[in-house]
Amino acid sequence: MSLKQSDKDLSHRPKRRRCHETYNFNMKCPTPGCNSLGHLTGKHERHFAVSGCPLYHNLSADECKVSARPEEMKGQDEGNSRHATRHQTPTSKQSRYKEQVAEMRKGRNAGLQKEQKDKHVEHRQTHGNTREPLLENITSEYDLELFRKAQARASEDLEKLRIQGQITEGSNMIKTILFGRYELDTWYHSPYPEEYARLGRLYVCEFCLKYMKSQTILRRHMAKCVWKHPPGDEVYRKGAISVFEVDGKKNKIYCQNLCLLAKLFLDHKTLYYDVEPFLFYVMTEADNTGCHLVGYFSKEKNSFLNYNVSCILTMPQYMRQGFGKMLIDFSYLLSKVEEKVGSPERPLSDLGLISYRSYWKEVLLRYMCNFQGKEISIKEISQETAVNPVDIVSTLQSLQMLKYWKGKHLVLKRQDLIDEWKAKETKRGNSNKTIDPGSLKWTPPKGT
Repeated sequence: MSLKQSDKDLSHRPKRRRCHETYNFNMKCPTPGCNSLGHLTGKHERHFAVSGCPLYHNLSADECKVSARPEEMKGQDEGNSRHATRHQTPTSKQSRYKEQVAEMRKGRNAGLQKEQKDKHVEHRQTHGNTREPLLENITSEYDLELFRKAQARASEDLEKLRIQGQITEGSNMIKTILFGRYELDTWYHSPYPEEYARLGRLYVCEFCLKYMKSQTILRRHMAKCVWKHPPGDEVYRKGAISVFEVDGKKNKIYCQNLCLLAKLFLDHKTLYYDVEPFLFYVMTEADNTGCHLVGYFSKEKNSFLNYNVSCILTMPQYMRQGFGKMLIDFSYLLSKVEEKVGSPERPLSDLGLISYRSYWKEVLLRYMCNFQGKEISIKEISQETAVNPVDIVSTLQSLQMLKYWKGKHLVLKRQDLIDEWKAKETKRGNSNKTIDPGSLKWTPPKGT
């Protein structure tokens, strides 16, 4: 490269800013009575969102600054060291810490006194939803401090996105969507076109997933929309539950809209528009008006690492009803038909990680309950369940069912955990929230 060309390139580089943050002083925090000064983390001079507002969290800016002490970072480092070996046998230091936490949590009050209850009620009546409810005396001080730290960390993440220009203070952030008969509060930013995002409220057709600016436009759209279910092939049906296989290449617009919708409720999702290399398995629940979106997972057509799930989501109105576990079970059923071992792509969202850990635990305990042999092989468990051996080992370790003894790793059959699982299964009864392999009508796509 010539010197002249280099000078030319340098001239186009943006000038280095003297400060790391820029503020739009025309913006104002939406909390009534707040002057936008201070930040929940104690690290910023101003804030523009409720998540970073000290007043909303019933704190002052000075209190937030005091809480952002160096000891907090030290505690985080200790926490990292504690969890760095979570798949190994706990050390004596970790065991002592666990006992210490258990002791601190015993300090939780049995209930609020009448005077405290009146204070909480008065706070809610005075401020309504413009302030966070009072949190003192409803749990142990240890858990309350953990919650406060989590709030501050989430607020800091949003602040970083704002500084990077990915979100704008008070605008370009969709806060609610009207989806079918539900009004849903969003959790994260999604890169919808600016003209839609700046409205703050979006109207989405629950069948074709087209997004609109007003309820009038949505009403007109619904009057002529011919869609009653996702495009693609229906590969599973049992009762009211169906799963449709949608090709990202053949139904590009639908899949892009599905990804944009999912990003409103997923933190780690980065796929929005490049949907062609993926298949989308969309679960629905049918009634006399059509097939309503329950959730979905996407899967690479050709995954080098044999991931059987790229991204997975259960819609908020269907969460905590067993549908997430159904989606996971369906993904492993496809892996069994393909005669492959599968695993979800990392990183998982917080809710996704909880769901997968619960599913792996249930799969292993069911296998142990039905196992009649003397020696258990992790390879055989993997082949029968289609669960990756790494996920099996990590689950066994978390259940304390794996022990190293005389140079060998032994799998322990903990009857107490198996009995506990059997009791839950009996209590659950014949739930319809299970995947029936006999209802699957699917052959692996060519090239997978």
